[in-house]
Amino acid sequence: MSQIAPFTPQSAFDAPDPGAARMPARLSQKAKAAIIVQFILNEGTDIPLSSLPETLQSELTLQLGAMRYIDRTTLDSVIAEFADELDAVGMSFPGNMSRALTALDGRISSRTAARLRKESGVRRTGDPWEIISAEKAETLVELVETESIEVAAVMLSRIEVARAAEVLALIPGARARRITHAVSKTAGVTPDTVDRIGLSLAAQLDARPPRAFDRKPEERLGSILNFSRAETRNEVLTNLEEADQDFAEQVRRKIFTFENIAERLAPEDAPKITRDVENDVLARAFGGAMGEAENRTVDFVLANLSTRMAATLREEAAEVASTPRNEVEAAQNAVVAAIREMEASGEIRLRAPGPG
Repeated sequence: MSQIAPFTPQSAFDAPDPGAARMPARLSQKAKAAIIVQFILNEGTDIPLSSLPETLQSELTLQLGAMRYIDRTTLDSVIAEFADELDAVGMSFPGNMSRALTALDGRISSRTAARLRKESGVRRTGDPWEIISAEKAETLVELVETESIEVAAVMLSRIEVARAAEVLALIPGARARRITHAVSKTAGVTPDTVDRIGLSLAAQLDARPPRAFDRKPEERLGSILNFSRAETRNEVLTNLEEADQDFAEQVRRKIFTFENIAERLAPEDAPKITRDVENDVLARAFGGAMGEAENRTVDFVLANLSTRMAATLREEAAEVASTPRNEVEAAQNAVVAAIREMEASGEIRLRAPGPG
């Protein structure tokens, strides 16, 4: 009979200890990044992941999709490592030219920023459609004129509604009709196509050479003539028409004088003039009105005031009807300046000038 080895019980020292510390799992840097992101999201904190390059967004999403769970020890280890790395950071910098330009936006001149962006081949970051919507309506009209009808339709469909309305109002009638008809055919346009169009248009805006003046020539000359004497203004426009009729017409459309108030000011905004302009100034402006256009403005403003206010201004205007013409024009310019200030602040909105 074979010899049976005697049974020797194991000591407690040799038995596995259920309370022994578990070693954290060995993970890649991508997996650790996914753990940190998931942990922050679980805590209810928003992370602007859309600011990451698309390749990193894709890799992060794939990594999150590939993982199932980790134990508490591993989680604590990853968080502790992440916290230690954050604590060790003394200062961070943008890291590339694009982010450097974004960080210094508004702190360096627009001319310098444009030159650096062009030299380094960097376009402005962010949603290209936000960049496009932020441009002036006149700039977008210039952009539309160089693009196809289909691209123009996509642009008007994608930018802010109010800005699209401004742009459409400035586009010549025939082209505007073709663009609005093309909008009806944009239902099948894919998001990728819209993104590509936005990037292309934003790149064109970035490629513009820096300009010495923010406003166009007709706008600058129109502003000067706004506050010139009527005699001087008419003489300049007459001579300008002889030299360049098209430019003269553009200047006329930018001019806003006392004579244009009835045409371009909304009736409900007329009472606001009396708030920003003293009664004695209004009385001189109204009492010295000459010609059909100026008197039409006087009638327009008075018709939209309260009965009592209109009667008071009529009486005061009659008393100063013999005011010298230069003082009358100065008062009328003060009225125009007040209206322009209200327009610039967004309090009122002037109607577009009529043709001619």
